[in-house]
Amino acid sequence: MSDNARDGQFSQARINDRQVTELIGLARGLLADGVLDDGEIHFLHKWLVANGAASENPLIKNLTDQINDILADGVVDNEERRDLFATLSAFAANDFELGEFLKATTLPLCNPAPDVTFNGNRFTFTGTFVFGKRKDCEKAAAELGGTAGALTKKTKFLVIGEYATSSWIQSSFGRKIEKAVEMRENGIDIALISEAYWRKQLGAHDKKTVFVLRNPITAAP
Repeated sequence: MSDNARDGQFSQARINDRQVTELIGLARGLLADGVLDDGEIHFLHKWLVANGAASENPLIKNLTDQINDILADGVVDNEERRDLFATLSAFAANDFELGEFLKATTLPLCNPAPDVTFNGNRFTFTGTFVFGKRKDCEKAAAELGGTAGALTKKTKFLVIGEYATSSWIQSSFGRKIEKAVEMRENGIDIALISEAYWRKQLGAHDKKTVFVLRNPITAAP
């Protein structure tokens, strides 16, 4: 590798680190009063647009996608606001180990993980995903004959996004996980699986899906 190439990589790494540090500080400021209003969401969106192009950090990219999705219809609903608040709270607490994936042992996943059948089954997605936005995950499931939506007794699989944290139980999506665990304990046939395992099963059913992964990984779920 040439000196210029090494210098370029070093400079890019410094840019990425600075952006992550700025984002952590920004998240703390936005959440200081415990409220995330529309003006603050738009301000954060402008910051991400201005800084996201230079960053290769998947968390910043996924956060940008999440906010783009929230603002797409011009209305921020309560669930979207709660999910974004939870994501920013993780940044603010520096709870994300940036670039690392969830530790399956900290989540109440089914062990062993069940076979995943898409056709005729309902999927609920919660958390932040390497695969892309939540609607991308829902679309991928639908293309193989599944359905997707809110957590109900009809949900067969709760898929937990790759970017979870050790303090998931305190997050908004943690309440959804707890509800699913309670349903499972009460005899409802629902499986809690990791995004990594879901993606593996998705690829096994349809090899074309490997081309839409934003940041494919090979680690076992």
